[in-house]
Amino acid sequence: MKDFIIPEFAPGDDRDMGTPARNGMPVALTIDGFAVTVPEGTSVMRAAMIAGIAVPKLCASDNLEAFGSCRLCVVEIEGRRGTPASCTTPVIEGMVVHTQSAKIRKLRKGVMELYISDHPLDCLTCSANGDCELQDTAGQVGLRDVRYTPGDNHFDPSGTGARSQAEAKLRAGHDNPQFIPKDNSNPYFTYDPSKCIVCSRCVRACDEVQGTFALTIEGRGFDSRVSAGTSADDFFSSDCVSCGACVQACPTATLQEKSVAELGTPTRSVITTCAYCGVGCSFKAEMNGDQLVRMVPYKHGKANRGHSCVKGRFAYGYAAHQDRILKPMIRERIEDPWQEVEWDEALAFAADRMRGIQERHGRRSVGVITSSRCTNEETYLVQKLTRAVFLNNNTDTCARVCHSPTGYGLGKTFGTSAGTQDFDSVEQTDVVLIIGANPTDGHPVFASRLKKRLRQGAKLIVVDPRRTDIVRSAHVEAAHHLPLRPGTNVAVISAMAHVIVTEGLMDEAYIRDRCDWDEFQHYAEFIADPRHAPEATEALTGVPAADLRAAARLFATGGNGAIYYGLGVTEHSQGSTTVMAIANLAMLTGNIGRPGVGVNPLRGQNNVQGACDMGSFPHELPGYRHVKMPDVRAVFENAWGVQIDPEPGLRIPNMLDAAVEGTFKGLYCQGEDILQSDPDTHHVAAGLAAMECVIVHDLFLNETANYAHVFLPGSSFLEKDGTFTNAERRINRVRRVMAPRNGYEDWEVTQLLANAMGAGWHYTHPSQIMDEIAATTPSFAGVSYERLEELGSVQWPCNEAAPLGTPLMHVDGFQSGRGHFVITEYIPTDERTGPRFPLLLTTGRILSQYNVGAQTRRTENTAWHGQDVLEVHPHDAETRGISDGDWVRLASRAGETTLMVTLTERVAPGVVYTTFHHPATQANVVTTDFSDWATNCPEYKVTAVQVSPSNGPSDWQECYQAQAERSRRILSAAE
Repeated sequence: MKDFIIPEFAPGDDRDMGTPARNGMPVALTIDGFAVTVPEGTSVMRAAMIAGIAVPKLCASDNLEAFGSCRLCVVEIEGRRGTPASCTTPVIEGMVVHTQSAKIRKLRKGVMELYISDHPLDCLTCSANGDCELQDTAGQVGLRDVRYTPGDNHFDPSGTGARSQAEAKLRAGHDNPQFIPKDNSNPYFTYDPSKCIVCSRCVRACDEVQGTFALTIEGRGFDSRVSAGTSADDFFSSDCVSCGACVQACPTATLQEKSVAELGTPTRSVITTCAYCGVGCSFKAEMNGDQLVRMVPYKHGKANRGHSCVKGRFAYGYAAHQDRILKPMIRERIEDPWQEVEWDEALAFAADRMRGIQERHGRRSVGVITSSRCTNEETYLVQKLTRAVFLNNNTDTCARVCHSPTGYGLGKTFGTSAGTQDFDSVEQTDVVLIIGANPTDGHPVFASRLKKRLRQGAKLIVVDPRRTDIVRSAHVEAAHHLPLRPGTNVAVISAMAHVIVTEGLMDEAYIRDRCDWDEFQHYAEFIADPRHAPEATEALTGVPAADLRAAARLFATGGNGAIYYGLGVTEHSQGSTTVMAIANLAMLTGNIGRPGVGVNPLRGQNNVQGACDMGSFPHELPGYRHVKMPDVRAVFENAWGVQIDPEPGLRIPNMLDAAVEGTFKGLYCQGEDILQSDPDTHHVAAGLAAMECVIVHDLFLNETANYAHVFLPGSSFLEKDGTFTNAERRINRVRRVMAPRNGYEDWEVTQLLANAMGAGWHYTHPSQIMDEIAATTPSFAGVSYERLEELGSVQWPCNEAAPLGTPLMHVDGFQSGRGHFVITEYIPTDERTGPRFPLLLTTGRILSQYNVGAQTRRTENTAWHGQDVLEVHPHDAETRGISDGDWVRLASRAGETTLMVTLTERVAPGVVYTTFHHPATQANVVTTDFSDWATNCPEYKVTAVQVSPSNGPSDWQECYQAQAERSRRILSAAE
């Protein structure tokens, strides 16, 4: 099967080389008199492009395997008969190629004439005018006339021989059965069959790049057309996931962004980084003036390699949504309406309140929350605000409520708090273990690369309570799906390790060379205990012993083994224990320190990794160094000119507890919506309501702003400079595409607030903040904006020892010297099912929505997911008298909500599942305050619940909605 090949280019070279790059021995040949040397296996077309000779093409692209259907790229080769296609012809030593001759020119003109004879001549008014490969190639081959008289065609709806659709509109009749109207069903792009040249690039992009196999060519010969599913399907109802690969591949206006048709062809572009998930895709923001026309995946982006998903490609409209707040606002009490004011007044109001609170209640009575959606530089300043201005360590982040167990667990075992590989590493893996992650929905661009490797023959093991798409989809099927009972991750991983140790499948040489042998022997004695055997844990986990044994043997013996995990691992009471168990499994099998292996956390938001790196936790300064260490504090005290409190501060749950108790009174919350995203909504609301000053700094009046006294409008990722750090530790530039609509970038707002409290900061550009980070944080010591411009991106550690960054960690040894095996005893969660709450609720995400939905709910993505729904197994529904589409009451010990139900066998009996993207549902009203024993990461993934029929929204939901509406009243400045 043909698959996507990673293209290779000189930096900044955006030319389409026609076919993928190859690796091999050098081959010398001559093309049009020019000598050129290329790797063995390179196509003649690509060799010509390397020599600076552009061969006409329509069906070829360098991210797709050669297809050879358009016949425009024909060449002559000395000693060979005929005119072979240059895209499908590999070079050989001594080959002499001619790309231009009278014969070739005549053939190309003839082929192009046939294409144009069945294509409307509306070029001046076509949405692809100026960006059409068919138009460009017609000029390249010198076509100046079409000799064919009008006949059967696909573009003239009148059937009267019109040569353009504009002309056809002026003629009476609709008698052309070949004409198919434009498909406008997709919110973001159109499909116009009348302009299709059947090059198959869209079909191949869907297959080879995205891996969805949603498109096909139906019919034969003249009747051939692109089809999205069956004759009853349009693009919206088909399996298309709207990644945009087909639109990007299309050489005409057949598949075209609606934004281009509306706003015109872009005239300039800025390279920046996506602000959604932790993959960290690079994009070209293509502009007309200061109007964003479209986002196009950047082919040199090392995380995404020119691919994208529906969110990054299309869901950027929230930045211009009418709900955005662009003026600062204040109010005395949360019951009052908001009052619009100028920046100076809002900042003075906030500073006076925070100062007053500290004077009355002490310096530790206020704190901050940083955001994983903001840049490294912005996050660094927010934690600096609390440490250098508020003079305490009360800083926490949404990164803690998702991946703090990763930092703890990998720090204990490997000595670093991050993943070990780059995304390219998946191209060399043989066995993939996915646990607690749903990459096709949560990290779709990485999932496409993973599916490519699986289609090439790599094996897949999925450990998940739910049958996610990666378990079985087009041309991909897991070798083993272990549908464990929620909350039993440690028992499952320990059982796998038990099989490996007791059957002698561990890599003893690796363990002796790279790990602490005494610790391993202690661990081996622990894990070999019969209570960890799959047969002993089957009743607990629900995973058949035979399946678990087979999966363990496959991972231990199948070659390069890579582990990818997500929030289904970390958001448990034993999240840190599971991360350490995963690290044990990787060390046990020798799968650390080379390409194709490793332990890889899939981060949920765009800068989760960076938020952790920047010192957002109350016990750690930037670089994961404990605040109690005098030498660490001294580094920052010298840089900041203040004394740093040696006592760790409060985490978010502790802040809320202290607020209810009356000792925590003020909060600055940047880019985070804790009322919707944190567990036990009632407790969060009570804590916020008890505070005297809540400052929300965000794009929109989010749920947390219902309890705020100050609102500082934020800037979107399109309106700022900075950096994000993705899940592979890659530091990518975020570049300002347009001026901030609120007047300031977010780092400037934080600086203004700090200075209103007397800080005296004088940053003029975020590059200066990065310089300070580099001067104080060893793993960032070699990072600068100049280095990022030179290299495109770098992966930390980037320092004197690794000036170009570190794609693979622990190659020659662990950061801690030797790898440490840790005893991972399974301890059941305190959240138990029983007669009142017999089901287990687990939560997650869906492809079209993101986190609490603040961004994606304000885009056309709501067409796919307009509300949260509850997945219930048909057996559980039948016993409760529930039918598909019914409203149900979802209740737990913490609270209740109502939502609609969908019946599916994706979940096992006894397990229900929902998303948390919509505030109308407030799924976290039912989650509890149980959390990870080491980091307080909430246990979102295990909640005992009951499901019963309902007539609609609960009393609490109606009261909440009414309170939210009252809280969002805004008086204009004149009032």
